[in-house]
Amino acid sequence: MNLDKYQGIIFDMDGTLVDSMPSHLQAWQLTCEHYGYPFEYDYMHGLGGVPTRETVEILNEKYQLNHDPVIVAKTKRQYWEQMTLVPQLIDVTLDIFNQQFGKKPIGIGTGAERSHALELLTHHGLLNKVHALVTASDVSQGKPHPETFLTVAQKMGIPADQCIVFEDTQIGLQAAQSAGMDCILVKDGKLIL
Repeated sequence: MNLDKYQGIIFDMDGTLVDSMPSHLQAWQLTCEHYGYPFEYDYMHGLGGVPTRETVEILNEKYQLNHDPVIVAKTKRQYWEQMTLVPQLIDVTLDIFNQQFGKKPIGIGTGAERSHALELLTHHGLLNKVHALVTASDVSQGKPHPETFLTVAQKMGIPADQCIVFEDTQIGLQAAQSAGMDCILVKDGKLIL
């Protein structure tokens, strides 16, 4: 893949660079059952990249419930932390990451909390290879708002329109496009060009 026209490369983390979506969806299923939200796999997968508290607000509105987003988010995190799954890297995006490493700045823009992102990226030896990491803990508005990706570009010192984003959800695609960035989707471990 020729990325020569871009000055910076930005990856989403969960579901794009790291195959953590199965464990997150399993934790969401348990959380939904606990709080009485209907669990729809495809719908919840489509919310990948949205910070957990905002996901709870979306679910509250969709199902006309009134659960406290902070408490539900804490429950989801507890379910997720109880799992023994160690998410693996996704080969197609890892290959791109490795091809671009040392050539261009690489950033990560994720809807995960900072502690989770630091843990996963450190585990896989990627944290010291990124020029910028922006998490849900670092922005006031999560995806689909463009703030996450705009902040990554700013931290890398690159104009937004000179960056390309790799994402796995339509919400992430919308965030990238709203930021004025090109975006390539990753689905089931393959690039959708």
